[in-house]
Amino acid sequence: MFTKAFRVKANTVIKGSDRRKLKADISAGFPSLSPKEVSELVPNKEELNVVKIYAHKGDAVTLYVLHKNPLFFEVDKRLYPTVYMLWRFPNVLPAFTTWPPVLQKFIGGADLMLPGVVVPSSGLPVVKQGDCCAVTVVSNRAPMAVGTAAVSSTEMCSAGMKGRGVFVLHTYMDHLWAFGDQSGPPNLSGDNQSETVNGEEYDVETEEALDENVEALEQFSGTADDQVMEQPCPGIEELSLVEHHQEKENECRCSEEAEVNQDEQKTPQELMDALLLQCFLHALKSKVKKSELPLLTSTFLRNHMFSCCPSGKQLDIKKSSYKKLSKFLQIMQQQHNLVRVKELSKGVESIVEVYWKNPELRSFCAPDDPDMEEAPVHLIGEGEKPYHPPEITTLYSVSARLEPLFLEANKRKGEILQPAEVRRVITEYVKKNELVDDNNKNYVIINPTLCDCLLDKSEYQEVEALKWDDLFSRTLGRMQECYQLVFPGQAPVKKKGHIEPIDITVASRGSNKKVTLIKNLEVYGLDPTVVSAALQYRVQASSVLQPVPGSKDKVLVQIQGNQVHQVGNLLLDHYEIPRKYIQGLDKAPKSGKKK
Repeated sequence: MFTKAFRVKANTVIKGSDRRKLKADISAGFPSLSPKEVSELVPNKEELNVVKIYAHKGDAVTLYVLHKNPLFFEVDKRLYPTVYMLWRFPNVLPAFTTWPPVLQKFIGGADLMLPGVVVPSSGLPVVKQGDCCAVTVVSNRAPMAVGTAAVSSTEMCSAGMKGRGVFVLHTYMDHLWAFGDQSGPPNLSGDNQSETVNGEEYDVETEEALDENVEALEQFSGTADDQVMEQPCPGIEELSLVEHHQEKENECRCSEEAEVNQDEQKTPQELMDALLLQCFLHALKSKVKKSELPLLTSTFLRNHMFSCCPSGKQLDIKKSSYKKLSKFLQIMQQQHNLVRVKELSKGVESIVEVYWKNPELRSFCAPDDPDMEEAPVHLIGEGEKPYHPPEITTLYSVSARLEPLFLEANKRKGEILQPAEVRRVITEYVKKNELVDDNNKNYVIINPTLCDCLLDKSEYQEVEALKWDDLFSRTLGRMQECYQLVFPGQAPVKKKGHIEPIDITVASRGSNKKVTLIKNLEVYGLDPTVVSAALQYRVQASSVLQPVPGSKDKVLVQIQGNQVHQVGNLLLDHYEIPRKYIQGLDKAPKSGKKK
């Protein structure tokens, strides 16, 4: 889940009521923790932050951060501990043990396969399917990964320890770990430096030998992803590493030749069925985000499946055995249990749910096709200069009315200040003139200068003191608002007034045809030509550029249809423009309705 960088939506200090709820949730989810230990994780008098993030797949995740380290993350209203929390309380979750080289595969997004599980003499930990569990490595009890059990421990044994054991959600050295202080795991090896593995004694020297063998295998073969996951103990086989690799190469070569022969024997209809399934799985795994659902089936085909078609091949449903997209999706829903399709409005179907944990989808590996990856970059006109959103800061200019208040700090009318600098100037003025109320330090006594600068005429005889917060808010409210834009590698740009948001509107043209209009892109350093080309590629609709009436240097992007949802996705996810600087996202069409 955190193999790629995520986007932070909000970072706030937890409220008292939410703190109590979090304690109750931790106690209920992890009953082995004592009340004292729960209080250590959620202290009453220390700052605990709630961070809302979007993972790269679009999942909304809530982090609970203490002392800059995320201790818990919440997905779909379920609480999971991070490795930082488990390093403090390593016995909270049932733990599966694996070999140290497998840890590197977790970082790349792999799950824990049962052949890679080390079975101790005491047996596997007792878990049910879906239970939260940890993964440790031999010789150290400090958990290195967190996930959910793919099957129960009973089913693991009955399956002969084959197949997937744990769906890994978070691991040491992923982006969630990097969000903290990036400290390493503690050494919790204890007194017992060896344990029994499948009837043989395993110690630290054995581990070092295994690491050397795996490294040699990786250097020889180029990659050891599948071999490490499927073979828990390389080096104890009868074959040497070179013989083993040659055997694997021969198997792969025979497998590839067999696949080619099978493809030659298949009819064009069967080949199209296979291509259709491949593009479907590829689109679900790498293109669709949870935030896009519900997703029109026609949009899914046009924007996602077609873009996943390998170069040199053409996707045509009419040449498949399904003939229609609706029938194909029905099979994917009923027989494969990959998606749930629903008719949200008459005659219009949408994908309302994707079953991300489906084994067929999780095990699917997208084929390498460099041309397919480069095509979108070329089509949207990007690549010459990667775009980085500007850093936007609100500033305040000293007004004529407030000039007497700022003269002691040598700040004249028109001078632009940071909000923190304004607070510092006001605080120094109050202390220098001894205006803090002796009876209540939360109040500031109003002298003639403060009266003229901050009070209305009707308040002259009534208000004798103001709270600090009221004093600061009145000061900022009577200053002229400005803003500063800082683009990477460029000098800061300061302008007066409010920053104009990117404005998205929907208008009617001709016989009630809808068009989407986007303006003010230039304010944020976006090239309207590039944005227009990107949208045209995404929605497969015509777009044009028009001058903004009354403006010499601004251009309006017009694209056919109500494309507010796609415009929002492009600005928020791709260009990473903060939502507060985009207006009109609420004009997106309701799910299932025609655009």
